[in-house]
Amino acid sequence: MQGTLSNRNAALAIVGEQLEEGIAAKKCHSCGCFQAAVAAFRGTEPGRSELRSVLERAQAVLVSKSYDCLGCQVCYPAVAENAFADAFPGEAVAPPCPTDAPAECLGWPPLSGDYHVVRYGAPVAVCTLNSTELAGGLAAAAPRGLSLAGTLHTENLGIERIVRNLLANPHVRFLVVCGEDTRQAIGHLPGQSLVALAESGVDEAGRIRGAEGKRPVLKNVSRSQVEAFRSQVELVPLIGEQDPDRIVAAVASCAARDPGPVAGAPGGDAVPAVAAREPTRLVLDPTGFLIVYPDKRRGLVLEHYRNEGVLDCVVEGATAGAVGAAAVERGLLSRLDHAVYLGRELARAEESLRLGTPYVQDRAPGPPLGAEPEQPQGCGCTGKT
Repeated sequence: MQGTLSNRNAALAIVGEQLEEGIAAKKCHSCGCFQAAVAAFRGTEPGRSELRSVLERAQAVLVSKSYDCLGCQVCYPAVAENAFADAFPGEAVAPPCPTDAPAECLGWPPLSGDYHVVRYGAPVAVCTLNSTELAGGLAAAAPRGLSLAGTLHTENLGIERIVRNLLANPHVRFLVVCGEDTRQAIGHLPGQSLVALAESGVDEAGRIRGAEGKRPVLKNVSRSQVEAFRSQVELVPLIGEQDPDRIVAAVASCAARDPGPVAGAPGGDAVPAVAAREPTRLVLDPTGFLIVYPDKRRGLVLEHYRNEGVLDCVVEGATAGAVGAAAVERGLLSRLDHAVYLGRELARAEESLRLGTPYVQDRAPGPPLGAEPEQPQGCGCTGKT
């Protein structure tokens, strides 16, 4: 009994210390890990008694969530949860690394994350694990064949995002895993877990077979999605490699073996290419029309007229961006095509001021929608031959 009480008190001391660390660390205030842990601990018996004071102070510093998990070198709520779970096996407490299904959006990639998109149709994605600057450098270099470069900090939510994002692009056939793996106090090993996933898949409970991380359980992807990922994407393990030249060489080597888009990918061709054409009809903006002209003394000048021809606003500014933003703020445009037209004309006018070249405002394409078409001028012929 004394040993059990001693273990209980020691565990509560660790939980309290780690929560205090989270309260002191501003990054934790908007982190899903810390917020989930605070909510979970408040639902336990110790959370309503011995831990009540520190949990109230933790709750007071929380702000809107900015990220699910940062993959920190030491995750305070995870250390607290591990100590609590060992001493209170009967008390339910949610894991601190959130595993809720992430929101999906249109376009590619469909799930948000710490990545840089380079080319949709390229065959090679690169995961730099905990090496954030490496991902940015590779994306900036944009070697041929590179589709996307990003980081990975957790072996659950992060890997789920990789699986779902790459399945949504049938062109991606290779994943180069490089950079520094995150061997942390809480046992996050996303790189090793990702390699294990490619080699062995998941069991019936969604746990990655052979993964050494503490929480390599995928809750938001199905086993069929995992198998589709393993079939579509060949993983190239270069964990620990941080030399950009060697990674670029690996990308080139993979791209040279590109088998082409996978047929029947679960994500399908999520981002179809649209053939752009010049507009042929003018649709009048109900708010009126705009006159742009460059003036050496006043800068860019934008005059707004109501459709009956009454001038009702003049905007002046030094740059196209400033004048365009002011026009939007004042509600001088109500149609997106009109905004596109204005942006183009302001850019041309700004260039004429910079280069000293003449500027003539371009007319919008085609006659107004609904207007009678212009009749061709007669040439005096009778039409008879």
